[in-house]
Amino acid sequence: MNLKKPRFWDKGKSSILPYILWPLSIILQFLNSTNKLISKKKRYQNIKTICVGNIYIGGTGKTSLSMKLYEIFSKKNIKTCFIKKDYPNQKDEQKILENKGKLFKSKIRIQSLKEAINQNYKIAIFDDGLQDHSINYDLTFVCFNNLNWIGNGFTIPSGPLRESFKTIKNHKNVFIAGNSRNLEHIKKEIIKINPQTNILTALYVPLNLHEFDKKEKYLAFSGIGNHESFVSMLKSNGLNIIKDLEFPDHYNYSDQKVYDISSQAKKLNCKILTTEKDFLRLKGNNLNEIKFIRSELKINNENDFLNILSNLYE
Repeated sequence: MNLKKPRFWDKGKSSILPYILWPLSIILQFLNSTNKLISKKKRYQNIKTICVGNIYIGGTGKTSLSMKLYEIFSKKNIKTCFIKKDYPNQKDEQKILENKGKLFKSKIRIQSLKEAINQNYKIAIFDDGLQDHSINYDLTFVCFNNLNWIGNGFTIPSGPLRESFKTIKNHKNVFIAGNSRNLEHIKKEIIKINPQTNILTALYVPLNLHEFDKKEKYLAFSGIGNHESFVSMLKSNGLNIIKDLEFPDHYNYSDQKVYDISSQAKKLNCKILTTEKDFLRLKGNNLNEIKFIRSELKINNENDFLNILSNLYE
């Protein structure tokens, strides 16, 4: 079951609920801190590890950044793989990574890492795993989406953060995906905590825009963590989005739900489009009516990004 992000997690939403839930958040953070202290991180000598993780739960561009990293290392002929914890509700992301390259998945990340070492992979890209304290990664990126940012700033369940934003002081590389809105403010907030942080930014760029007629009207829907960024990307590239529908992250679409979406589009006399991740989760007989946008990250300060990576292969 996928639950939609509660509205009180967003910044600026007035609610007493974060304060009511705050004692539980304190307990969970204490347990996480204790687990971190007693865990023994291990670094593996025969492979370089990169963790693409987040503090804000969901919709921060981890998978997109993981694929961008894979492209860079593959061009240098470095044997590279993906590692992802095997969550049943994330089959869509698994399929996207598998279409790109070799994916090792297991309930225990170290088990996947050992398999990658046995198969002589030189670099392992972890899609998620920042809060896994069993691995001492060679390089980490903490991902954010500029529209969601840190929400109301509280940790789960009071807010959307897996750990306190102040822990950003422990991370050297921060990656912000989305658009330019609020970007300078975000950078200032990060630098306040860690002036030495490398701040990288990127835009989502559609790859198959030529398949869509900009004269048409469209209904756009998604069940991802950054729905607003998806719609913003479509509109900024000239598509006429007259209605958009947001579903919970990793939403499992039933036949009835696909039919309902199709019916709404017919009433509005418009075409239907969604994300590649959502399309992989669709069911039913109306799939010919639905098209998807493939996108990738365009890194703004790419030279800085490549310099950070160079230590792994030079």
